[in-house]
Amino acid sequence: MKISHSYSVLITGLGALGTVFATLLKKAGHTVYALTKEKYLPALSGGPLQVSGIWGQQQAAIDGVYASIDPLKGTNFDVIVIAVKSYDTKSAIDQVKPLAGENTLVVSAQNGYGNYETIAETVGKERALLARIIFGAKLQAPGRAEVTVIADDVRIGQPEGAVDPGRIGDIAAAFTQAGIPTRYAGNIEAILWDKILYNAALNPLGAILECTYGQLADNAETRQVMDSIIDEIFAVAREHRKPLNWASSEEYKNHFYTKLVPPTAKHFPSMYYDVKAGKRLEIDALNGAIVRLAAEKGIAVPVNETITRIIKTKERLGGPRSG
Repeated sequence: MKISHSYSVLITGLGALGTVFATLLKKAGHTVYALTKEKYLPALSGGPLQVSGIWGQQQAAIDGVYASIDPLKGTNFDVIVIAVKSYDTKSAIDQVKPLAGENTLVVSAQNGYGNYETIAETVGKERALLARIIFGAKLQAPGRAEVTVIADDVRIGQPEGAVDPGRIGDIAAAFTQAGIPTRYAGNIEAILWDKILYNAALNPLGAILECTYGQLADNAETRQVMDSIIDEIFAVAREHRKPLNWASSEEYKNHFYTKLVPPTAKHFPSMYYDVKAGKRLEIDALNGAIVRLAAEKGIAVPVNETITRIIKTKERLGGPRSG
């Protein structure tokens, strides 16, 4: 298929998500470079990036993978996709800031709260976009990702209305043409809060108890815990006047249990796999962010606070002991 517009794209972070974006965008005819950590470069120099799973077998040799921006200085990027973990957002955006020209748009394609805010503070809101990603991918090895599940299209927008919707729509069309279903969203912040609700309720509990989303929803005790997590998030979001797509937590919970969980019932959360791999966890961008926002308004969020403490302890202990 002939692409309508060829973009010059920089992917920052070649985890599962970054690998999917880099592979499919390059295969669609765009110019694609990537930044990754130095330790991953040897494994990424031997061949094309590969994507498998529900979107089929795909591979593409991108235009370059580097740990430093030095080889990329002078390159005019149309789009920079930030696909690192939330705890690396600040260092990632500081690294790529010199590559963000006047017309560059920087897209946060990440989990949790605070990533867009960090990017906008660094490059300006007129160059910062927010994407809600709700397809799941696993990194099988450096440069090889498997797409395992998709619950909805990628949604992309500018929370403060600082970018022409037409420009955002063009990027969404390019992503869709590359095989990543994407739509422009004028209410992107509310859509992001939908995902925060979903992830904060499921990810940490699934990681702590080592079980699937379906098992969490089917168990009365864990269901009560998730209900409390959701109720507390609604209270915090309202106090901060954050936009929500739901009139009440009860309305959201009904949607959550009847529409959102069933299609992904057999899915383990990404945090579960991160614990298994001994990786740092993104709890500070999920339940931990709720705790911080609650403290700013003097709101008690005991369940989110307890979940955050347990996950931080699990992280320090190095996850479950084998044998």
